[in-house]
Amino acid sequence: MNIFDKGFTPAEAQLRYLDADYVVLRPGSFVRCAITGRPIPLDELFYWSVERQEAYADIETAGEAYRRHKLGK
Repeated sequence: MNIFDKGFTPAEAQLRYLDADYVVLRPGSFVRCAITGRPIPLDELFYWSVERQEAYADIETAGEAYRRHKLGK
C-alpha cells in the first residue's frame, strides 16, 4: 500500500535512531517532532538525537533541543 492507494491513512512510525541512519520498528509515514509536535514525513526526516531518541522538524528545532538539554545538565 502506498500514499496513492484509496483508503491510505497516514500512520505514525516508530523508529530507532542511529548515527546517520534509523531502523523502522513500526511502519508508518511520519514521526513527530519532539519540540513542536509537528508531523515529519519520513522522506523529510534529517535531524534527530541518537542519545535522546527523538526527531526534530528542522535545524532550528534541533538547535532548540540541544540548548534545552544542555541547560538541563
